Amino acid sequence: MKNREIVEKILSYHPHIPNYHGCDSWKAGDPEAECTGIVTALVPTVNVIRKARALGANLLIVHEPTFYTSQDGPGWFEDFPNRVYAEKRQLLEKSGIAIWRDHDHMHFHQPDSIFTGVLKGLGWEDRAHVDHSTGCYAHYLVNLPEMTLEALCHHLMHAIGMNGLRYIGKPDMPVRTVALVGHLFPEDHGLKHRDGSPAEYSVQVIKVLEEQADVIIPGEVIDWTVLSYVRDAVQQGRNKAAINLGHLNWEELGMQYAAEWIGRLVDRQVNVTYIPSEDMYQFLLP
Repeated sequence: MKNREIVEKILSYHPHIPNYHGCDSWKAGDPEAECTGIVTALVPTVNVIRKARALGANLLIVHEPTFYTSQDGPGWFEDFPNRVYAEKRQLLEKSGIAIWRDHDHMHFHQPDSIFTGVLKGLGWEDRAHVDHSTGCYAHYLVNLPEMTLEALCHHLMHAIGMNGLRYIGKPDMPVRTVALVGHLFPEDHGLKHRDGSPAEYSVQVIKVLEEQADVIIPGEVIDWTVLSYVRDAVQQGRNKAAINLGHLNWEELGMQYAAEWIGRLVDRQVNVTYIPSEDMYQFLLP
């Protein structure tokens, strides 16, 4: 089975996106090569590529960029040399590894392929539901048996494989409801007030904390909107918290799940292995 044929199976599995011209494309390698093994990973780091090579795999299915830009083209197109890129490209060429990025199609999938994997990996798939009434994309409410915030943090670190995490809240506070929400950027994401004016996304997340959730787990964050609200709430003695896993850690389990469904798509004719991209941060404590 060729690399291209496997990607065609993946695209047939996902819903069709009309007139698609996004980031999901080949980033390296030969689509026509016979596939010797598949690796799924959130990010095609240098270590992931080395481990895939050691396994004898030559098709890497990833979710995030390969070469450090938002456009994520199949190379480096800026007007200055990038030695890190050059060495990584050389490693890929020597390894004979092809990279296909599956980002937009995974999030377009119903249910979302990444967050299905996140919920499965955390053991929350039977406790979560999507609440469309909030207007918060990628928004799941998870009802948990009561635990402390500290216990929840340890569960997340263990399941994802993290070196530590940042949180706002009191470690011994009781947690019953967690909301997985989108990126806390200072923009409206197309949300509107009833009068048609823009409704800032972060304000909608504050509403979720006021009305439904004890804890939020967001994607990318800024500090001056929702997180500042959570800090003030904690200083007032309220039962609120935020857990900042970081975007890449947050979605890691989605690619672990991808190894399962891609394995089914290829009828187990090709070996499929998940390789964690691993936590990029180390934590220095005072």
